[in-house]
Amino acid sequence: MKTLSRWLLKESIIIPLISVFVGLLIGAIIMLFGGYNPVEAYQALFKKAFGNIYGIGETIRTITPLIFTGLAVAFAFRTGLFNIGAEGQFIMGSLAAAYVGIMLDLPAIIHMPLAVIVGGVVGGLWGGIAGYLKASRGVHEVITTIMLNWIALYLSNYLIREYLIEKGQQKSVTLAESSWLSFAFLTDMFNNARIHFGILIALLCAVVFYVILQKMKQGYELRSVGLNPHAAEYAGINVKGNIVKAMVVSGMFAGLGGAVEVLGVTHNVIILPAFQGYGFDGIAVALLGGNTAFGSIVGAFLFGFLSFGATGMKLGAGVPFEIINIVIALVIYFVASRLIFKRLLNALNVNKQEEQ
Repeated sequence: MKTLSRWLLKESIIIPLISVFVGLLIGAIIMLFGGYNPVEAYQALFKKAFGNIYGIGETIRTITPLIFTGLAVAFAFRTGLFNIGAEGQFIMGSLAAAYVGIMLDLPAIIHMPLAVIVGGVVGGLWGGIAGYLKASRGVHEVITTIMLNWIALYLSNYLIREYLIEKGQQKSVTLAESSWLSFAFLTDMFNNARIHFGILIALLCAVVFYVILQKMKQGYELRSVGLNPHAAEYAGINVKGNIVKAMVVSGMFAGLGGAVEVLGVTHNVIILPAFQGYGFDGIAVALLGGNTAFGSIVGAFLFGFLSFGATGMKLGAGVPFEIINIVIALVIYFVASRLIFKRLLNALNVNKQEEQ
């Protein structure tokens, strides 16, 4: 029979749960030192996120873009690349989708999917720039993606101001309703929450992520290049081509996230004074999920739940946002450090075997 510790080691879902519990426990201790009631605070957290149908809808809405950016970063990680540029790819995807939604007058059955596809393609091309520079000139993708984030931010602001601006506003004109991913019946079902069908696209992207990397020859090549580019090249794999492909696919996930956010939630694009943070949060989501498709969904759920529910802690228990952010950071830290718990359990298992 398997010992409990062996089972815990094998079942990957258990380790993150232990990590979340430890993070929340230490967060509770910090709240106690600050003079706040942690039980009341955590009750307010859950009540805000899941206490009513509106909260559930808004939690799902918060989770949706994080799945996309988490998948983007995770896909690059799995292929040996560090995509810091999901933020810029998200921005370019949202801009491209907005352009299609504003400038074209098409039936909804064509307009909506076209806007989503264009957003994904533009995000992929934006990511492909970093991939090409890495493959052809050896420029590290961390440098190029960081710089491309800033280029995307200011290029987007310029294009909105010059071609899409609503007079007297700091945002574009509203997209044609035929391009929207949100529907009145869904909004009414969730008591006016801004939930939309982008969550289904996000889940589909997670399936595509898994199929590409685990079930296709191309995915085997991408993973081989990520694990050992020299061995992959010796085996006849086109290393440079696969680097570009990896960044294009990664960028497409982030670009789709931007498109879905615009088409499903805001229905316009704004002149951004700073980064919105979706791409950077995607790095945390990917790490939380162990750079896997299913893990990215779980990581996005955890991150989105904590982010949206945090306002409940403030309003319901009076916990200041500074302490709330510390609690969120602790949970993320312990989940990302789950290897510590694995090693502890492994040590316990070894000691038990020696005693026998």
